[in-house]
Parts: sequence; C-alpha cells; structure tokens
Amino acid sequence: MRNFLMLAGAVLCFGVLQAQQKSVTWEQAFKAAPTNLMKPLPTIAGWADAKQYIESRKDKTGVAQFAVDVKTGNAVPYTGKTVSKDIVPDIKIEGARNLTASPDGKFVAYTKTDNNLYITELSSKKETRITSDGNDSLLNGYASWIYYEEILGRASRYKAFWWSKDGKQLAYMRFDEKGMPVFPIYVADGVHGSLEKNRYPKPGDKNPDVKIGIVNIGAIATGATPTTVWADFNEKDDQYFGTPVWAPNGQLWVSWMNRGQDQLKVYGVDLATGSKSLVYEEKQDTWIDLDDTDRFEFLSSGKGFILKSDATGWRHLYLHDMNGKRLATLTSGDYTVGNIFEVDEKAKRIYFSARKENSARTDLYSVGMDGKNMQRHSFGDYSFTNMMLAPDKKSFITTYSNLTTPQTTVVVDMKGKILREIGNAKGPEASAYTLPRKELRRVKSADGLFDLPVLITYPIGFDPAKKYPVMVNIYGGPNAGTVYDTYRMGATDIWWAQEGIIQVAIDNRSSGHFGKKGMNFIHRQLGKYEIEDYMTAAKWLGTQPWVDASKMGITGGSFGGYLTCMALTYGADVFTHGIANASVTDWALYDTHYTERFMDTPAENPDGYKKTAVMTYADKLKGTLRIVHGTTDDNVHMQNSIQLINRLQDLGKQFEMMVYPNERHGIGANVRAKREHLTRESVSFMYKYLLNKPVPPQVWQSVEKKAF
Repeated sequence: MRNFLMLAGAVLCFGVLQAQQKSVTWEQAFKAAPTNLMKPLPTIAGWADAKQYIESRKDKTGVAQFAVDVKTGNAVPYTGKTVSKDIVPDIKIEGARNLTASPDGKFVAYTKTDNNLYITELSSKKETRITSDGNDSLLNGYASWIYYEEILGRASRYKAFWWSKDGKQLAYMRFDEKGMPVFPIYVADGVHGSLEKNRYPKPGDKNPDVKIGIVNIGAIATGATPTTVWADFNEKDDQYFGTPVWAPNGQLWVSWMNRGQDQLKVYGVDLATGSKSLVYEEKQDTWIDLDDTDRFEFLSSGKGFILKSDATGWRHLYLHDMNGKRLATLTSGDYTVGNIFEVDEKAKRIYFSARKENSARTDLYSVGMDGKNMQRHSFGDYSFTNMMLAPDKKSFITTYSNLTTPQTTVVVDMKGKILREIGNAKGPEASAYTLPRKELRRVKSADGLFDLPVLITYPIGFDPAKKYPVMVNIYGGPNAGTVYDTYRMGATDIWWAQEGIIQVAIDNRSSGHFGKKGMNFIHRQLGKYEIEDYMTAAKWLGTQPWVDASKMGITGGSFGGYLTCMALTYGADVFTHGIANASVTDWALYDTHYTERFMDTPAENPDGYKKTAVMTYADKLKGTLRIVHGTTDDNVHMQNSIQLINRLQDLGKQFEMMVYPNERHGIGANVRAKREHLTRESVSFMYKYLLNKPVPPQVWQSVEKKAF
C-alpha cells in the first residue's frame, strides 16, 4: 500500500508538472513569435593568439571585439587586426551590378545593364569600360541563368568575374546566348498581361557559348584600355566551365567539363598568352560535380595542392604537386571527408572534418601528409560544426550537439578534452515547455544494401497503444540529406507534436550518407531509387503498432515536390496524402546542366526519362494530392504542374490545386501575405486530412480581421 501511495503521489506530482508546462502558440509556431527555447550562441571571430580567442559582443557603443583568455575567461578589448571579409568599396556607381573591390583596395569591378564589364579606379574615380560588345544575348561578367543556377551558385548574384589575390588581374566569363531557346513566362497583371522571356535551356537544348578572359589592370595606370587575353578554349565546343581559381604559380586554373559531365580536366592558363596546360584529369562512369568550389586547397609554400575527389565512391583527400602528379592518398575508406581547416606544412599534418564515426555526425580529424597516423580530435557521440584551430594547433573551438543536447560552443584540446565552455543555445524557458522526443532509426533498403536514416519526432504524450497519423517532410535531391544527429527543436515541430502527428524525415541512398557510391545508383533514373527508398521506410513505419497507415502524408518543394508527386502516384499503395510545392514532374522540363548530369539527354536516355516522369504513373493516383505552384516560377516552370494537371484531368482523377500569382520558386519570399497564405493552407490540409478535426480558429482569424 505504501508503495502504491508513493507511486500515486509521483504520478500526481508528474501530472501537476505537466499541467504547469507551456505549450507553443500559433504565433510562436508559424509567425516567429519568441519562445525563448533557444538563445544565440556567442559570435567567435577567430583566434587572437594561441591563448586567446576573439569574441564579438554588443556593448553600449554597438558591437566590439574582445580577446578572451581560454583558461580564465577574462576578456579585454581586442586591439589587434580585425578579422574581416571582402573589402566593401566606399563608392556608389549608378547602374552598377555586383560592385566588387580588388583585394588591394585600388579598384572596383562591376557590370551594368548593357552587359559590359567596367573597372573604376577609386583614387581618381576614373571609369574604364573593359568590354563593349555586350547586349541582350551577349553577357560580359554577368552569368547566363544556367551558370548562375547550377554552376556559379545563387550566392554569386550572377557575378561572373574574379579578382586575382594581388588585384593586378581580373578574370571573367563571356556568355553568348544566341541560338538558345527562350521560355515564355506569362505575367497576368493588368488588362493585357505580359511575357517574360527566359533563356532557359532544357535537356538536349543548346547551352550558352562561353569564353574566359583575363584582363591585366596595369594598363589603366598608363591611361590605356586593358585588353582581354582569351583562354585557349573553343567557345563553340559543347562544354562547361567551373569557377576559375587563382593558383599560386601565377596561373588561372580553369575546370573544363564535357557536356556529358563525366570527364573533368583542369588546366593552368597562362595570364599573358592564354595558352593552357593540363594539370589534372578525372573520368567517372556516372558524373562528376562541377560546382565544387573547394576542389583544391593550395599549400602555402606553393609546392602543391590537396585535391578532393569522390572517384572511389567516397569523397577523399589526395596530395599533388603543382604539375598534377599525385604524391599521396591522404584519406580512404567508406566515409565522406568535408572541409579542410588547416594545412600545417611544418608539422606535415592536415586538419579536416569527416563523417567517419557515423554518417549522421561530423567530427574533426587530422592526418599526416603521408596519409598515415589519422587521429580523431572531437569527442563523444556528438556532431561538430564551426571548427577553428588555435595557431599552435593545441586546441580548437567548435560547437557540438546531438538530438538531445542543444548546441554548445567550447574550447577543446586535441585529445577531446573540453577546456572551456563558451556558451550554449539552451534558452531561458527551454525547461518550461513540454518537448517531443526525437529518435534516429535506421531502416534497411528493399535491396538490403543501405541502412536508411529515419528521424522520428514523436507526439507529446506519446502512447504506443494509440495510432497516429504521419507526415514525412522531404527534399531528397542528390547529396542533400536532412537527417543528422544534431539538435533541432523548432516551435513548428512542437506544435505538430502537441497536435498528435508523427513527424518524419528520411534520407535515401543518394543523400550523401552513403557517399558517391550511393548516389551512383540514381544515374539515368533520377527519382526511381529515391522514391522506392522512401516507400520502404514508410512501409516500415506502417507496420509499427502506433502508426495509422491510412494517414501516411508527405510534403516537399522543388525536388521534394517531385518526390511527393511520385509518392502519390508511383507509391500510391503506401502514401495517402501529399502537398507538392513547385514540383518538377518530368525531367525533360528542367534545365540542361542539372538534369543531364544525372540523366543524360532525352535522346540518349528516352526510357529513363519516361520511367521517372510523374505523368507515367498518374493513373495510379488514389490518395489526396495538392499541387501548389507560383505562376512566374523561373526555376521549375509552372509548365511542370500544368502538364501533370492536364494528365490527371484526362484520367478523371481528383486532386487539389493552389496557384500563387506572380510568385517565383520560393513562394512568399518577397510577399509576406503569400507566404502566410501558403502556411495556413498547408496547416488546414493537415488538420482536415491527417487529424480529422476542425482547423483552430486562430489559423484564419487574423486574416479575417485584416480583410473586414
């Protein structure tokens, strides 16, 4: 009886504690109202010396930097050289795009809407036009869309010129878009509407012709207009060029790739003549990624470079001399190497990150420059980010976490011992909320080759005797995994856990967990293995006694939208509900560089394009599919959704649709009302179909107040 009373008292006490715990509100979950669950980590700018790190703090005058003693934590104002990024030019030039200062601070380079490249000397404010042939289809220093999106990257903001480290040379790309197809994007504004003409090459189409030029800035000092030295490539060849790299041997290194994207050649280009010499060559049976901007790490001595390559099926490090001769294999094995943080040539040791202990975690390692004596420097069952090595290589700063441990920034010695905790992200009210349990499981793929990572967020108050609906949130593109052993506890996750939905993230074999070896499976059949891996994981979920397999939802955008459409058609026997945002529905409708990397051209691989198109399986749709698209999406054209809708209508299939006028690929990125509407519609979908209960009044209440 006494034990019973003690147990009853404990249950009662627990019930009181539960009653006192907070729940997140609609505003916190979907309108970014503060929860104080998390707090910002200290901002570490680097090391002042081996015993002090530099921390940026807000004081009465704004933001200041302090040198903090590793042992004592004592902080004094930092008076050394400020850790800075690119020089911000103190000049305004009308119509200038991508204004970029030279490293020596003497010049700025930029393009204008006439698609010519310009340089202005800051001391004299004298402007020099470097090119004069720019027009609507000939772009100097301003990227053609396909290069911006797939090769140079969105962070480039279309910038396609690069200063040498001494500021004496400027390299740029020249894009000739003549002969490329123009895709029309209809804008429904006004009475008559209008068309945007987007030079967007689809698989098999003509790409822009590209030349790479080098400008010697020295001519400007003499009053002459600098001339361009063109790198020795034939611009009419069907080819791609990666982001150029300034090498320490006085050359511009240019990565060249064939249209099929399975052959890479790196050339050193002479700055004076444009002649080229082969430095490195690689071939693979599937593809090679061209948009790797960190392929090379040059030694400070100028005597060689470290290459990153996944030719073996896993991304590893290799030491080469400046002529391209391989000197050593630095890492090997079934794991992926990430960033290089330091190359200590004196001690002949390289420090880098890798996903070696567990593909869902990242650790710090070092290895000798002969590839021997590899050591792990991080500790425990955590994932580590933001590594910064001390100048003497005896300690490092990092932030660690796992599913149950909030991000914590620490100073660690090279044996993994914490020397000092700098700060952690646990907010002042984190203990006041009832938080859901998260678990990382592994599910064997259908062919038995891969243990697929599955991250499950359980409902609050989870009862294994009950059955819960499931919502799988995915992206699913190649090397774009989302399942990691790191701390993530957003208010939106908590909201759905409060409401009783099991939230799931799944990574397929091409996600990066299994290296290039796993990615190679998707070659010429992009989407097939991915959706089958998701189906396998979802089937496993459906066998669990606490899952309601009749409510197996899935949602995603872009590639995730494509896989959502595939899930409700190809995988219709598994997935029952889906919201597909901005979806590719047929790879023949996406762009050349991305699609052909994995699929080759439609002429080369007609069967592959057919068996990976959503339309091929549209007759299988039997669940509830909502199709969402922005009408002026210039990345994944709305044409994709329209063609799927047309097919579904011809088949007499029921589906839902939501259109966002004049919205691009990221719906609501610039119009808050559209973003909020998309959120409310998605929330309403989940209440209606997965929870089978009325939408909470606050979801649409604020909109009604605004409207009336």
